[in-house]
Amino acid sequence: MADLDRALRDAAPAPFWLEAPNRPDPRLPLDGAATADLAIVGGGYAGLWTALLAKERDPDRDIVLIEGDRIGWAASGRNGGFCAASITHGEHNGRDRWPHEYERLHQLGLQNLDEFEAAVARYDIACDFQRAGELTVATEAHQVDDLRVDPNDPNLSFLDRDQIQAEVHSPTYLAACLDRTTALVDPAALTWGLADACERLGVRIVEHTPVDDLRRSNGSAGLELATRRGTIRARQVALGTNVFPSLVRRTRPYTVPVYDYVLMTEPLTAEQLDAIGWRGRQGIGDSANQFHYSRMTADDRILWGGYDAVYNFGGRVHERHDHRDATYRTLARHFFETFPQLEGLRFSHRWGGSIDTCSRFCAFFGTAYDGDVAYAAGFTGLGVGATRFGANVMLDLLSGERTERTELEMVRTKPVPFPPEPLAWIGITATRWSLDRADRNQGRRNVWLRTLDRLGLGFDS
Repeated sequence: MADLDRALRDAAPAPFWLEAPNRPDPRLPLDGAATADLAIVGGGYAGLWTALLAKERDPDRDIVLIEGDRIGWAASGRNGGFCAASITHGEHNGRDRWPHEYERLHQLGLQNLDEFEAAVARYDIACDFQRAGELTVATEAHQVDDLRVDPNDPNLSFLDRDQIQAEVHSPTYLAACLDRTTALVDPAALTWGLADACERLGVRIVEHTPVDDLRRSNGSAGLELATRRGTIRARQVALGTNVFPSLVRRTRPYTVPVYDYVLMTEPLTAEQLDAIGWRGRQGIGDSANQFHYSRMTADDRILWGGYDAVYNFGGRVHERHDHRDATYRTLARHFFETFPQLEGLRFSHRWGGSIDTCSRFCAFFGTAYDGDVAYAAGFTGLGVGATRFGANVMLDLLSGERTERTELEMVRTKPVPFPPEPLAWIGITATRWSLDRADRNQGRRNVWLRTLDRLGLGFDS
């Protein structure tokens, strides 16, 4: 067994992507009062795509984007960089929830990813975008049959044991499904490139300006965003705050924060690269309920994350939850079980962060203040690509016009809200325990999970 203490000893407690030397300098905070046609709260993917698409729709629209910390500092700059075509968190989840419109949702997801790629090229966003695909691997025999796909689907292929071993050399990989539609990106660089593109189109961006309140302006039909650094008055507002408490309070019970943790290795040597294969550089996720995800970086490191999804009692987002030594050790142990030929490799970075999840495991949408405020939230870890779709939904809703997107049942309906504490903690903890037990019992789901399935609340990775 690898020496986990040695492997983790020098790992910097910081997100690898955000440590890049080309990170832009901080932007100035708000100073006094400002006005805009459209104010966007949140400087992650949802807010940035909303700003960019709004300017593309109407170049004369006056737009200000307000970020409480720095662009991309939260989930958008900490994730694995998997940019999936799915806007429903996978086919299984989408078909179960919206069987009559799933095929259209699938096509809209493919279209969204194509348009995503086109925007990256059009604005020359240096985020290492590549359609490397994603391998979903079986690590237990009972998972293999679930990976078999329609042989006529040009985007999917089933790989048996010999074929997956030819792609990636791990003794734990028994079979795989290759999804060619998934792209990989440098997640933080994507946020910085989107922000730069927005500013070139005339969007004003302020950082270090937390918004404390949203209300109607006194004596006018407009809206007012109150911050400690001044006030912003706007005709319309789009909320891309996701995991953070929504300024539309009635939507807060729809999401809870769960914490995900990640390790990044030092760069692999040529000999180590030969030992694992992986020349296709696909993203990889395993088929367990408590699943791992991994990918290669441009400088030949391996990102390794997932497994633990931790909900803390009370559901608060706080920096004290950003690190969890027990999870880092678990991830390191699982890494060397997956790639024993890399024993001796060290980790250069370790970090965590919060993800907004909802009971249907993909985004929900809505409006408030008589249609002058739009929101999208609940992306549940698959927001790199889906936030662009969510941005278009928010802009459609703010326009007041009926569109193909606004008529979708997915857009018109809401997830089941989470109960108050302590029921939320009890339910989430019971679910996590049950999912772990299912992974250790040939995938068999217990009474609790089967009940959630019947209620439309169940999920398996």
